[in-house]
Amino acid sequence: MEGVVLKLPPSLRIIKPNPNRTNRTFRTATFASASAPAPLSTDPQLGPGSLGHLTRPDFPILRQAIPANTYEKLIFMQELNGKRIVYLDNAATSQKPASVLNALQEYYETYNSNVHRGIHYLSAKATDEYELARQKVANFINASECREIVFTRNATEAINLVAYSWGLSNLKKGDEVVLTVAEHHSAIVPWQFVAQKTGAVLKFVSLTEDEVPDIGKLREILSSQTKLLVVHHVSNVLASVLPIDQIVSWAHDVGAKVLVDACQSVPHMVVDVKSLDADFLVASSHKLRFEAGTPAIGEAIGLGAAVDYLSGIGMQKIHDYEVELANYLYDRLCSVPNVRVYGPPSSRTVNRAALCSFNVEDVHPTDLATFLDQQHSIAIRSGHHCAQPLHRYLGVNASARASLYFYNTKEDVDEFIRALNDTISFFASFK
Repeated sequence: MEGVVLKLPPSLRIIKPNPNRTNRTFRTATFASASAPAPLSTDPQLGPGSLGHLTRPDFPILRQAIPANTYEKLIFMQELNGKRIVYLDNAATSQKPASVLNALQEYYETYNSNVHRGIHYLSAKATDEYELARQKVANFINASECREIVFTRNATEAINLVAYSWGLSNLKKGDEVVLTVAEHHSAIVPWQFVAQKTGAVLKFVSLTEDEVPDIGKLREILSSQTKLLVVHHVSNVLASVLPIDQIVSWAHDVGAKVLVDACQSVPHMVVDVKSLDADFLVASSHKLRFEAGTPAIGEAIGLGAAVDYLSGIGMQKIHDYEVELANYLYDRLCSVPNVRVYGPPSSRTVNRAALCSFNVEDVHPTDLATFLDQQHSIAIRSGHHCAQPLHRYLGVNASARASLYFYNTKEDVDEFIRALNDTISFFASFK
């Protein structure tokens, strides 16, 4: 499940939960909440003692290794001849710390029940924890109130919710929806269907020479005909970071609404929705009227535990560390012969997100990813990353992608580069 955060305009706000229920106390049992880690060093260094080294033990899955001779069987790190997993596919999904796993186990073992309905103890406890998770998320992104937060099962469902509620009700023939060529499929396809039904027109903004969405052209294309701007905060392919606060202001100046895809920003940096002032913001944790039926209760409670964990570290600390790690990955990857890295170069004024999409001359990215996995236990992504229009614009069918999170280390990057060089040499031997 990808618990998704949606910032709603006032006209679409949900009914406020019953305060008497969410503040209720219980005499019969107590439940320990997942604890946040102790404060960490503010130094974003990449070497021993870095944020990656300090937090890695919190993630049980990263203790696994692939046996040297048996690829199909996973065992733990106590197998000394195994290869340690280097997980570099965080833009697709990130790993879960023990505190989140414990919160999920606690829910299913001690108070599994439906929310907002029952009057018995288990239902009331589940409701309290579910609504507490909503409040934690609201605080995490600095929402004005918890009623602005809607949980859906993934980012695609959240965008579809906006498209088929606000979109079908407000767009008409001749209205314009502006997007960039770098948007995720889930941020494009719903608006294609809405445009077919309403007669609205989709307009796409291209890239600059540095392979960043051209915000100058974006500003020019906005007009009184623009009713909605759909734009990402951080690209899941280019690693570019857009000045969303400025972009939202430009759109509002012409009377347009803004939907921000923040799936690649909320987990990696400080995001203040009051400051951004977007009308809709979607983020994945996997990532009540609008939550009809039985929601994903355990996952929302797990999201609350994840917010506790991240807040205990500090999002600015995570962002600072990832900026250093991103620059290190970019520089090391650019030093490998015959490698083409997509997106803007790192500089003092341009901070790339902690991912690199790339291609190796004469090697298909899927072959590359398969060899890295089976021969080196390096997990990366290959394909079009649900961004086919962007890949078409770049003139390629697919790319490989290495994406980092705060539990990754400089040594992970070094191991990836060593394995990549070995992989390139292997394929070059067949020429």
